[in-house]
Amino acid sequence: MPLLVVIALVLALLIKTFLVQAFSIPSDSMQNTLQQGDRVLVDKLTPWFGSEPERGEVVVFHDPDNWLAGEPTPEPNPVQRVLSWVGLMPSSEEKDLIKRVVGVGGDTIECKNTGPLRVNGKALYEPYVYPGNTPCSMDDQGGQFKVKVPEGKIWVMGDHRQNSLDSRYHQNDKNEGFVPVGSVVGRAIVIAWPPTRWDTLPIPDTFDQNLSAAAPGALGLAGAVPLVLWRRRRLLTVGNPRVSGGGTAG
Repeated sequence: MPLLVVIALVLALLIKTFLVQAFSIPSDSMQNTLQQGDRVLVDKLTPWFGSEPERGEVVVFHDPDNWLAGEPTPEPNPVQRVLSWVGLMPSSEEKDLIKRVVGVGGDTIECKNTGPLRVNGKALYEPYVYPGNTPCSMDDQGGQFKVKVPEGKIWVMGDHRQNSLDSRYHQNDKNEGFVPVGSVVGRAIVIAWPPTRWDTLPIPDTFDQNLSAAAPGALGLAGAVPLVLWRRRRLLTVGNPRVSGGGTAG
């Protein structure tokens, strides 16, 4: 029996470290997608293979620069310490947050007035935003913005837009509100507890549209090709005596 217990603990620790870890939702910033007290399972495996966060994913990430300053840290009892160590309970000592990825490296994110939120100029339809909230917040603390996401960073926002201290309100920190990809623990994939809340956390359909930023070089090439072809045809027409300079269609 002691050997079986040790094996179970080792397996649980390995799963927590490399595969899946449970996290508790401590606030209302992701309502109604996530409720306070929900337990979510976070995929920690795919980042090991080089996968980076994508638009629309709900991700857990380490506090980038004292976003949780002043938040109380509960003192766990010995049983809770053991359970959190093996990954069966979230650790109370870890300073982690959970938000939705809105922009990735190269994206331009913009909020004007009450919305809609725009990614590379394209409007997002966001049914997951908390009922009664607007996609953009009318305030001068960060709710009105236009930013370009640097490579290796992401821009995150809570679904409860008027109750979420996310990237918008940390633009004065060392990362200018962006979250380093290296700080991302993983993607939340399932609401595991309570049983009445069991559900998956898929990427919303609004992110299926082509949101990629247009590359200026590609646009220039697209415009140059017809011009080159027209000039080549013009030269052939002028230099070839068999080609008439005028005529009627018939």
